[in-house]
Amino acid sequence: MCQEALKLAYINAGRTGLLGAPTYPMLRDATQAALVEILERNKIPHEWNRAENFLVLKETRSRILFRAVEEFERLRGSNLAWFGLDELTYTSEEAWLRLEGRLRDPKATRLCGFAVWTPKGYDWVYERFIARQVDGYETVLAKAFENRFLLDKIPDYYERLKASYDGRFYEQEVLGSYLDMHAGRVYFGFDRTKDIADVAVDAGRPLLWALDFNVDPMSSLIAQVNEGVVTVLDEIVLSRASTQDACAEMARRFPSHESGLVVYADASGARLQTSGTTDVEILKSFLRDAPYGDVVFKVPRANPAVRDRVALMNAKLEAADGSRCVRIHRRCVELIKDFEQVSYKPGSVAIDKDRDPRRTHLSDALGYLAWQECRGGMKVGERGQRLM
Repeated sequence: MCQEALKLAYINAGRTGLLGAPTYPMLRDATQAALVEILERNKIPHEWNRAENFLVLKETRSRILFRAVEEFERLRGSNLAWFGLDELTYTSEEAWLRLEGRLRDPKATRLCGFAVWTPKGYDWVYERFIARQVDGYETVLAKAFENRFLLDKIPDYYERLKASYDGRFYEQEVLGSYLDMHAGRVYFGFDRTKDIADVAVDAGRPLLWALDFNVDPMSSLIAQVNEGVVTVLDEIVLSRASTQDACAEMARRFPSHESGLVVYADASGARLQTSGTTDVEILKSFLRDAPYGDVVFKVPRANPAVRDRVALMNAKLEAADGSRCVRIHRRCVELIKDFEQVSYKPGSVAIDKDRDPRRTHLSDALGYLAWQECRGGMKVGERGQRLM
């Protein structure tokens, strides 16, 4: 994308172009950094106006604006000779249309809009440029293993990612395949013949208690993690119950554990209730003098994106390389039902939480735990970071 931008900047000497990304951090850390690296490596003379976030190529006096396009209404205004967008599938169609409307510089030698992206299901990008291609545009589908430059540097790069992503996510994010990531079962990686086992408590490792605060049912599960493998020991599902009731049941089933206890919950647990306290405060009061050794709370200020959490959970259930890193005791019947029955709403990217009110709570709780403990390998190729 940056090479194409420089070519257009030279073709349209003295004119203005724009490089954009969905958010400013993505623009700064990936798009902008890549262009500046190319300029410096090739000794292309330029001036960078950091205050107004544009640069000028000294040889042609062409300007390149850098803009985040999340607030697309701000893109109205001056004429452009060309524009290029990074991570188009994370950009709204309105932003693309606003920029198309700005391709109107009468002195431009070649007017052009272009973008790069990784597939993200059958979205507006697919409909516009793949399914019903617009006249005047061409789509180039590049496969990951065609990237000889990267493979010369790191021959097993794509193989490494197989352990981090589930099979479908690997096909989309690494191989660039178009898939319907939001059809049918949410946790398609689960297989009861492979993931259910007679697991037992490891007295030398801390217990991990993950909660999804809800009145009916109040849901939580107890697990342990050993070298990336998540072992689910038990689940606590109580109808019309409070956080105090969950604490009492936890104490009954696991009266003590000297190797420690780690508590996970969704961000809503830190919100003030009408009683004047929070669910997290209730848990801390219960555990203050409980015989669990060191007690640690891992409650985020904000929950991870559902899409990211689900992708991680599927990667743990079955990664693209075939490894399986979740073991569940057969007594966890509600969690098993979640993995087998939670689905997406038809024709939607939203998880169906209305079909059965007992579903999603335990899989959510396990997802919060996995997000805190097992997402180290998920950092490549998603959430604004470049694949190469």
